[in-house]
Amino acid sequence: QVQLVEAGGGLVQAGGSLRLSCAASRSILSIDNMGWYRQAPGLQRELVADITSRSSTYVSDSVKGRFTISRDNAKNTVYLEMNSLKPEDTAVYYCYASGTYSPDGSYSEQYYWGQGTQVTVSS
Repeated sequence: QVQLVEAGGGLVQAGGSLRLSCAASRSILSIDNMGWYRQAPGLQRELVADITSRSSTYVSDSVKGRFTISRDNAKNTVYLEMNSLKPEDTAVYYCYASGTYSPDGSYSEQYYWGQGTQVTVSS
């Protein structure tokens, strides 16, 4: 089981910045993948960025060069730094975790989700 708590969403003007955080209830060293999806009204949820336990990262083309994903293992937290925000970045952003190892060594591919945080970019 992993609980994820997100923070950092809000309202910002176009061109502004926000930093989202996702705090996990357990060591993220035992989690293969963590990242962020977003979902805008009427659209499908899309992967924005993710990071592996070895800190390999993926960032979608739609945000490349503007968004950066990072992790702080000591704080069990993953961050999404969002710069040069555009109105089309407006969405609910969801943190996720997948690929978890339990203390007994068992592995699960189950996805865990945060509650979502609203990001609104005004033009």
